[in-house]
Amino acid sequence: MKLPWAKTKIPVLLLRGIIASKPGALNLEAVTPPIERGFALAKRHKKLFLAIESPGGSAVQSDLIGQLLRRRAQETGVELTAVIGDVGASGGYWLACAADKIYANRLSIVGSIGVITGGFGLDKLIARYGIDRRLFTAGENKARLEMFSPLRPQDEVFVHDMLDEAHEMFKSWVRERRGARLTPEEDKVFDGGFCSGERALKLGLIDGLGDVDMLVKQLGGKDAKPVWLRPKPPRGIMRFLTRSAVESALDIAEERLAAPTLR
Repeated sequence: MKLPWAKTKIPVLLLRGIIASKPGALNLEAVTPPIERGFALAKRHKKLFLAIESPGGSAVQSDLIGQLLRRRAQETGVELTAVIGDVGASGGYWLACAADKIYANRLSIVGSIGVITGGFGLDKLIARYGIDRRLFTAGENKARLEMFSPLRPQDEVFVHDMLDEAHEMFKSWVRERRGARLTPEEDKVFDGGFCSGERALKLGLIDGLGDVDMLVKQLGGKDAKPVWLRPKPPRGIMRFLTRSAVESALDIAEERLAAPTLR
């Protein structure tokens, strides 16, 4: 029996930050514990909110998290509602599509349904200074997209094919989750561009305008309150380690060359 002074508590899972497999980012390992706790707390009202604050990142991690959310929702009968704050774009929008309904602020950045990869070409730079690049491989394409070697035409075709394949998977996921709610003008939905929450509503990318507080109270009454759940931050010495701008830039370049990125 619910006590008369007890407030209705609705679980809200905060998904904030870049999506990547590295410590401190959004990834399957980091979000699994709060996801499991969120579904456990949602048993009573069968409602779980996803507070999205992410510009995207790893396509693989976006898919892994999205699939886990859908599996748990189907197993438990819990309805997922995503609420986009400042930004839910690319991989962030992929996560939002795991929900049954999506809301955003009218000025939120939404969409960006596209895939990107890239890097640097330094072959002309080292040639200018007479630097001899010595690279040994076994396998014709082992050094594909190596930044100190000229870009081969076949490599450019390969990358575009890979990006198109990932883009088709992204579009298929959005169509599966949004269905007939999407505008028939697909060229405006899947061109990789982002839009405001107001525009996203017209395109069918979201279901309405609102914020977590408003929606929690709509569900549980004026006294309802959110129970915030979030991934644990890095522990120990990892909290104090900082990286130089050069190291971070090289990491980004390496990651973009390694796999398609939803950003």
